[in-house]
This record gives sequence, C-alpha cells and structure tokens, in this order.
Amino acid sequence: MQDGAQQLSETPEGVEPEEVEDEPIKPRKNGLYPAVSDELAASMQSGWADTELHGLEPIEQAGHTARRRAALSARFPGERLVIPAGNLKTRSNDTEYAFRASVEYAYLTGDQTQDGVLVLEPTASGHDATVYLLPRSNRENGEFWLDGQGELWVGRRHSLAEAEQVLGLPAKDVRELPTALREATGPARAVRGHDAGIEAALADKVTAERDEELRVHLSEARLLKDDYETGELQKAVDSTVRGFEDVVKVLDKARATSERYIEGTFFLRARVEGNDIGYGSICASGAHACTLHWVRNDGPVRSGDLLLLDAGVETHSLYTADVTRTLPVDGTYTELQRKIYDAVYEAQEAGIAAVRPGAKYRDFHDAAQRVLATKLVEWGLVEGPVERVLELGLQRRWTLHGTGHMLGMDVHDCAVARTETYVDATLEPGMCLTVEPGLYFQADDLTVPAEYRGIGVRIEDDILVTSDGNKNLSAGLPRRSDEVEAWMAGLKG
Repeated sequence: MQDGAQQLSETPEGVEPEEVEDEPIKPRKNGLYPAVSDELAASMQSGWADTELHGLEPIEQAGHTARRRAALSARFPGERLVIPAGNLKTRSNDTEYAFRASVEYAYLTGDQTQDGVLVLEPTASGHDATVYLLPRSNRENGEFWLDGQGELWVGRRHSLAEAEQVLGLPAKDVRELPTALREATGPARAVRGHDAGIEAALADKVTAERDEELRVHLSEARLLKDDYETGELQKAVDSTVRGFEDVVKVLDKARATSERYIEGTFFLRARVEGNDIGYGSICASGAHACTLHWVRNDGPVRSGDLLLLDAGVETHSLYTADVTRTLPVDGTYTELQRKIYDAVYEAQEAGIAAVRPGAKYRDFHDAAQRVLATKLVEWGLVEGPVERVLELGLQRRWTLHGTGHMLGMDVHDCAVARTETYVDATLEPGMCLTVEPGLYFQADDLTVPAEYRGIGVRIEDDILVTSDGNKNLSAGLPRRSDEVEAWMAGLKG
C-alpha cells in the first residue's frame, strides 16, 4: 500500500470543510511530502476526460427500499429521521478496516458507501427522503489526488447525479448536512453508534430513549423477509455450500499446515462470489470444536479428529448465510464420533420439524434440547428422568447455547427487537432462522468418560418459514453421517 496520502490535506481551524472546498489542498511540509509546485498543480487541474455516467439502472432492491422507507415514515410521522451509514474505522495508524455500511442504512437505501446519511424530512403528507453522500473528488482544488480519500487513492465514487439514478433518491452533499441539522427545528430521531459527527449535530434535538425506539423498530422490521431478501439469503447459502466443498478438497493441505488453510480457502470463495464473509469463520479442529466461537484458527488439523466448520458467505447486498458442519478430517467418523454426531443430527431434525407458521419461536429450541437431554440420560452422563434434566437445565453443561437465531443482514439479525416480537413471538412466513444444536465435551471435563473429552459437534442450517412449513435453504449440504462421508469421498475423488 502506498503511504502518506492521509497526511496531505488540512482544513483551516474553525472553518467548515464546505467553505474551503474550492481552495487548493495544502500539503504539509513535514520532510516526507514536498510541497506541490504551481506548475504541477496547474497540470493536474486539466487534461481530464468527462467521465460522468448517464442512463444508469436502479439497483435491484430499489423498489423494496422505497417500500421500507414508506413504512418507516408511517411509523414516525412528523419527525425528522436520520440514519447514517457510518465512517471508516482505524485499524492501525493511518490504515483503516474495510468499510461496511450500517445495516439500518443499507436496509433503507441499498447504498454501501462510507459517510452516507439517509434523512427523512417530515412533510404534511409523510416524509421526503434524501440521501447525503460524498460527491466525486474535486479536481479543481487537488482533492482527487492529494487527499487520502481522493479517487486516485481509493477509487472513483458516484457523482450525486449518478447516485440519484442508482438509488432512486434525491442526493445531496453530505458535507452540508451537519450545518443543516444544527439549524433545523422540530423533533428528530437518529440511529446512534455509527457517525459521531452527525450525533453531535443533533445533540440538542434527540434523546437516547427516542433514538432507541427508532433502532428497535428497524430491527423488528427485518423480522419478516421479502422475496428479494430470501433470494439473497439463498444466494449466500449457495455460495457457502461451494465454500464447504472447497474446504473438503484441501483437507490434506490443512493437515500439513493448520486451521488457517481452511479459513483462507473459505475466505477465497466468499470474496470471489460475495462481498466478504458474514462473520469470523470458525475452523475448529479437534478440541477447539468445544470452544463455541473459536476464530483464532491457528491449531493443527489432525487425522482422526473432527473439524467443526461454521462459516457463511455475505452477498454483495450484505445478506449472510450461517452454516455449520462437523466433518471427520479423514472422511470417516469413528464409532464414538458417529454416536455423538447422530444424536445432534436427531436433535436438529426435531428442531427443524418444529419450525412452521403458528409455532412459537422457542419451540424448535425446546424440541432439540429434549432430544439431547434424552441422549445424555441414556448414555449415563446425567441422572434422569429427562423432565428433571430439562427443568433444571442440567443438559446445558454439554449443549451450552441456544438452538438458533434470526438471520439476515446481520448473522444475528434483529438483535435489538423486543422480547415479545422475537423470542416470545409466533413464527410467520418470511422469517429466516438457524437451527443449530450441539454437544460439546470439554477436554478437561472429568464428569464424562475420557474418550468423550475433546469432541465437539454442531450441525447448523438456515431455515425459512413458509406458508405451509419450512424450507431448508442449506439442504445442498448433506447432514446425515453416512451422507456426509459419501459426499466427502466424492469430493476427494
């Protein structure tokens, strides 16, 4: 990476950026970056072709985002609503993490650019929606090549006119927004935690309680997926299936290196077919499978062990899959591994069967836990009867976690929805959730026979609630132990 561009521009103290946008960028004379000569500055101002794009097609989800904004407008009449995309976050010194727009902003606009802000301005009949964005880099003042976020450093962005065509929204310069928000009157709400500058501009116009109501509403709005969203989730799952196939084909290379080879292999698929991974991949071999969120992925991959792979591709529209398979590194389960795996499979089957419209959200968890508790009693690992085990939650020593969660633009989607609309709610068509029971026998657990210790198994699929039951979006990956073995043998040739 070329360094130093971020050091080149300064804004005079006390002057708003938009007030000096036509002034030349003044590089710092710090010994590292020499001043720009007048002749070079003049050269860089001219000789560039007009690259404005015309006749751009709207993004695929434009109709859906418009409908979502209309529903939001109806929920909060007469109030200014401000939803930021967020800003770059520093990774180290003068480098940043790859930008990922806030879910609320992307859900309502389809846009994914840094520093963007959606504003719904109240009117007599509802709201006027405007997206505030950074325009293209200024070529007159040198911003496009001297500023660290200029397009010769980070790439071209849409002009405001282009953004309007693509998003189906009026677009304005985001640098003008803080002043406009400070001068505006009337009640306002904002999604917090993404843009400190926007929050500061609204400081005397919003309250934490009112802003939280907005955030909760947007979380609950995502509980029911529309056709576009379910299609994107299926795309994410399909790419994830191919990523799992990629991993099986290179297990010999992982044995020669580490879990990192598995992580990198799946990441390649995610970047080639999608935007990224939807969350840190869990590539847990051997006893690491007993650590629920093992993302260090620096351990050995040994023959005879199990590999718990929990990973998901995130699509270009930011919808993620979340799938887990527990695979025998050598392609064949041992007798004990198969016994434990088959118990988890049976629990998952019971959980998936409980996912249907009209059922309670908690039903699939209860169904899966009952099966696992029954197995633990049968194996003599906990004293029955099963009802006693479930009442006291004794199975949780080895099951540890809930059996699933909502899925969408976040891997744990709708996370701030109210209890009554989520975990205490009734399932409806359009909801998408994971079913992922597991059994984990820690390497240092003296309450189980030694041969159990260090074995962890989880099986996870992405389940869409339909009008007459459910659809397993990740059915392309085998789940039954004998089918997993046959699938692996076929991929290894």
